[in-house]
Amino acid sequence: MTSSRANPGDGDRSTAVPWAAAWELLLPVAEVPARARGRTLRAALREAIRTGRLARGTRLPSSRELAADLGVSRGLVTEAYEQLVAEGYLRSGRGAGTWVGAAVRAALPRARDLAPRSPGARADFVPGTPDLSLFPRAAWAAAQRGVLAELPHQDLGYPDPRGLPRLRTALAELLARRRGVVADPERIVVVSGVAQATTLLGYVLHARGIRSIGVEDPGSPEHGTLYAAAGLATVSLPLDEEGLAVGPLGESGVRAVVTTPAHQFPWGIAYSARRRTELLDWARSVDGLIVEDDYDGDFRYDRAPVGALQGLDPERVAYAGSVSKSLAPGLRLGWLLVPTSLAEEVVERKRTMDLGHPTLDQALFARFVERGDYDRQLRRCQRAYRERRDVLVSALAEHFPGARVSGIAAGLHVIAVLPDRYGPLDRFLERVNAAGVAVRGLTAYGRLRDDGVRLVLGYAHLSPARIREGVRAMAVAAG
Repeated sequence: MTSSRANPGDGDRSTAVPWAAAWELLLPVAEVPARARGRTLRAALREAIRTGRLARGTRLPSSRELAADLGVSRGLVTEAYEQLVAEGYLRSGRGAGTWVGAAVRAALPRARDLAPRSPGARADFVPGTPDLSLFPRAAWAAAQRGVLAELPHQDLGYPDPRGLPRLRTALAELLARRRGVVADPERIVVVSGVAQATTLLGYVLHARGIRSIGVEDPGSPEHGTLYAAAGLATVSLPLDEEGLAVGPLGESGVRAVVTTPAHQFPWGIAYSARRRTELLDWARSVDGLIVEDDYDGDFRYDRAPVGALQGLDPERVAYAGSVSKSLAPGLRLGWLLVPTSLAEEVVERKRTMDLGHPTLDQALFARFVERGDYDRQLRRCQRAYRERRDVLVSALAEHFPGARVSGIAAGLHVIAVLPDRYGPLDRFLERVNAAGVAVRGLTAYGRLRDDGVRLVLGYAHLSPARIREGVRAMAVAAG
């Protein structure tokens, strides 16, 4: 095909540009199935224009010529030209042919992945991630097929902002059985993980005139970030050996506080029965609210898990949990049980935020719970994580004589207290990180005094072999 002359309507800026330079990009069009030829032609023309293979001012062949060359119908080419004219890639004038438009799109950049990833360390002991290879793909796929076959058409509409009744019913039974929660399905809100539950509560508390909320120190850094996004300041409150210290809590003046009583993060203790009672007494005395983040309450390895604090007073405790540690955080699926006094406001805030959680995901998880697949998954994770914790404790004893593991046998992380000879902490971390082992100290999670080498070691996402290798590498680096 020969070069074309400039379109007179383009003025001095138009120049003759050879069409043949982009010709080979269109050759595959005739080779694809007939139903895909139009889409393929449009995509090839867009790509040629974006990359500059078809420069501004290039005159394209007539629809008749291009159809004959490609061996496709003229109507297919005409439709492709018309679509790209509408999108601004091409321009067309009566009797003047079709040209590459003046507003040629630049090549689209490749999307970046900003998801948190491991830095590629030899061993990454940073806590918070489960073993994603344990995700039950076969059972999940079977549940998905079942849901797609049985889901009524009307359930694909906008859902109840609280969540599908089927899922809320299944969650109420599950949480009452496994966590001792007083679970009224009418007060369960299905959310996009504990992060959204936190944000919802923050907005509702702010609308009620509350401007600050207490958080555990040490504690999860995300609590402060999420409440700040809702307009609440956070007040750091210390812990003692029984849990959140009630004295400083009372003196702080806050009327809401976030807790992790089943397995405090990161300290690793379980709140004592006495401290639970004292916290509830405080909440009643100030007409306050306790937010219970039950992030890994299902995983206790030496005895039955401690029941949820919410079960002792469901009108003073808002309870949040998710599948992030049991299935995968990427599912973005969790639940929030709210006191009756907050339910209407939380539901309305959820409605205006996203009109409800995705229906298919809810129906799928409901079926997964109903058929016992979720209980099987929890048992599978329980066995794997208990083994890995035992391996970590054993490796620490072998490579760091005198090291002590604190906290209860639960969850996905431990606190390791190393002998003083390995200090100071900042020097220890510098050495092991340089050796390719990712580790965090306890001071990363609160305003704590650096009084020794106290490490927060996540182990659930590491194989036993990688745990042993990582601890050995730490010991070698520490000297």
